Amino acid sequence: MSYMLLIHEPVGQRQTRGEAEGRAVYGRMMDFAADLKQRGLLVAAESLASQDGGAARVQVGAGRAQVVDGPFAEAKEMVGGFFLLDCKTREEALAIASQCPAAEWATVEVRALGPCFA
Repeated sequence: MSYMLLIHEPVGQRQTRGEAEGRAVYGRMMDFAADLKQRGLLVAAESLASQDGGAARVQVGAGRAQVVDGPFAEAKEMVGGFFLLDCKTREEALAIASQCPAAEWATVEVRALGPCFA
């Protein structure tokens, strides 16, 4: 079964780190992904760029698209990245989430993939 780990990190947290610390944190996440891949559990993983200066929201109403810059108003967290896993059980996905380095400085949300009508 497929599960997604969504990394919810505080807005502005990245700016509190120096480059060396940021690279070290990123390295830990890359090592975590490499381990999951080696174990046959990783489908995909990506880090998302900061929401500053590039994030947008799109809504379509009355046949017209409206593009709004930035994240949801007054967001205190942003989705900083994800891991898409192929696990046998929810419990396995939760155990993997608890081993994710990001759980030390962010919230790791575990969601099963499934159709929106279910």
